[in-house]
Amino acid sequence: MSSSPNPPTSRRTFLKKSALAAAGAAVAFPAVLSAANPNGKVRLAAIGVDGQGYNDLHSLASHAKVEFAGFCDVDSNRFKRADARVPGVPHFKDFRVMLEQLGDTVDAVCIAIPDHMHALAAIEAMKRGKHVYCQKPLAQTVWEARQMRLWAAKTGVVTQMGNHIHSAVEYRLGTRLLRDGAIGKVKEVYSWIMLAGNERTRLLEPTEPGPVPPNLDWDLWIGGAPMRPYAPIIYHPFAWRDWQDFGGGAIGDFACHILDPVFTALDLRAPLTVGADNSGINRHIWPTAETVRYVFPGNERTAGPTLKVTWLDGGLRPDRKLAQLPPELDLPRAGSLFIGEKGNLVLPHVGGPRLYPLENFKDYAAPKDIKGLNHYHRWIDAIVDGTKTSDGFDYAGWLSETAQLGNIATRVVRRPVSSRGRLVVEPEEMNVLEWDAENLRITNDAKAHALLTRPYRAGWEVPPA
Repeated sequence: MSSSPNPPTSRRTFLKKSALAAAGAAVAFPAVLSAANPNGKVRLAAIGVDGQGYNDLHSLASHAKVEFAGFCDVDSNRFKRADARVPGVPHFKDFRVMLEQLGDTVDAVCIAIPDHMHALAAIEAMKRGKHVYCQKPLAQTVWEARQMRLWAAKTGVVTQMGNHIHSAVEYRLGTRLLRDGAIGKVKEVYSWIMLAGNERTRLLEPTEPGPVPPNLDWDLWIGGAPMRPYAPIIYHPFAWRDWQDFGGGAIGDFACHILDPVFTALDLRAPLTVGADNSGINRHIWPTAETVRYVFPGNERTAGPTLKVTWLDGGLRPDRKLAQLPPELDLPRAGSLFIGEKGNLVLPHVGGPRLYPLENFKDYAAPKDIKGLNHYHRWIDAIVDGTKTSDGFDYAGWLSETAQLGNIATRVVRRPVSSRGRLVVEPEEMNVLEWDAENLRITNDAKAHALLTRPYRAGWEVPPA
């Protein structure tokens, strides 16, 4: 296939036009589908087209009402699989240029690029009335996640986060059991992943820089983050998650999966407090192991006035005795443990829910009407039908804020923890951050409060809602 080059709009002209539009034009509330597509097709543009980006566009392309209008990637070597799946789609390397030039011929965008660029790409799309599917976590900072939620509400577009297991039968069944009261009201939750925060590189500092390959636009890849020299392998295309400037470590990668059924089943939104301990951290990388403890306000699904939710990663897991497992079983390598008034539920990542102790549930009949759904198709169907999704930014924004509050807590606390796989730090030993969600403030720690957002390179600022 012959790819179409970017038409000759200069960056200076583009930025000038965008600034004038943002300053002088009201936000346009979109119709269900644009007038340019009277055949009822949803015209998509993909931002990030290999790796997870390819998985997303491949799954979206299987919907009968989807057509692709543009592919965007900063690396010209990454279009091959996308072109084979959907031939003849024009190529772009700057998503801002793509959105400007394709204009009303695009109804929606899917975003699968490094976390530090999610917010700007999504908001630029929403400002233009485009529906948005964005990979988890929604954003790299708490402030960005808040702005994405507010922009979605302001523009009325249909949104969805890319934590596709939200729609899987395993998580849907686990959520149903908890909401049906199978273990009674919930007293406490533990969630974990055995992977480390710097799993992909195990580095502590950046390596020696090297020449930027000709296929990669390094300036566009860096985007709003502080400029640094390119180094082979450790950033692009995959290991960027290890670095504080680009990703969110283990909790940034997996909390929006593993905490999703916790939020959905127990109607959680914003925590009251968050505290953390970790195995050591510097200004570059995320810790190898960490414990993050949240306290949420209680509700009708919890056993008390507050609910403790503990996140663990890097080889840490709760004590198996808490789950009341049979002696021959151990906890999965990733998942959640819900401790209830009538027993416990273990929900693996990804696996069917399990109820313990076994004797308490020998006669329990699980519901048979729960089925897995296609997460990608649910978003397209909502666009076509003019409805909303259960995983839109109105929900996913709160979940993403919570994950990134954990990253703030771990950046301001440096007490080490054991890496032998068991909890050793008691809650009273931890520094606790007090979170005022309504006013977007950490009220008792100025250093932590400053980490709610980050500085941006000139020309890459994320606009507030």
